[in-house]
Amino acid sequence: MSGDIETLSSRTVYTNPWLSVREDRVRFAGGAEGIYGVIDKPDFVAIVPIHDSGKIELVEQFRYPVGERLWELPLGSWPADSSATPEAVARGELAEETGLTATSWEHAGRLHAAAGVINQRCDLFVATGLTRGMPRREPQEADMVAASFSPAEIIALIESGRMTDAISIAALGLLRFRGRL
Repeated sequence: MSGDIETLSSRTVYTNPWLSVREDRVRFAGGAEGIYGVIDKPDFVAIVPIHDSGKIELVEQFRYPVGERLWELPLGSWPADSSATPEAVARGELAEETGLTATSWEHAGRLHAAAGVINQRCDLFVATGLTRGMPRREPQEADMVAASFSPAEIIALIESGRMTDAISIAALGLLRFRGRL
């Protein structure tokens, strides 16, 4: 690590195919020493698929860690050793989760998932010129459903607590700030 915190040592304390957790012994800017727990995960993509009607395609699925079905943007990652570009991953995730393909792709920014504990970044894409096809979901996504919502309907999902994914909400907010929604 660089900046105001110096890494003195680092050790991996847990790993599986999707993430690893490490504990770093660090020296803070003022000279005090301590530890930092860091989750290492591959970067991922989030896609804002905007139909010609202005509606946005979302997916709903059961999220085991929180024990709820939630609406969110199509998002995901490919294996860390993949040489695919973020746009290629976005194209693949959109088709896999929703069955949609797009004629126009715009990289709309980069977000950090939870910068205080995880090094994972999210590349945000806007997809337009959409054509519907058949989803190609992975077995663990068998319960996933896709549907399109107006911006007002999405606000209602957020207000009701049925859409709580921070990346999805931040991505939509970023596009709204830019006058895109």
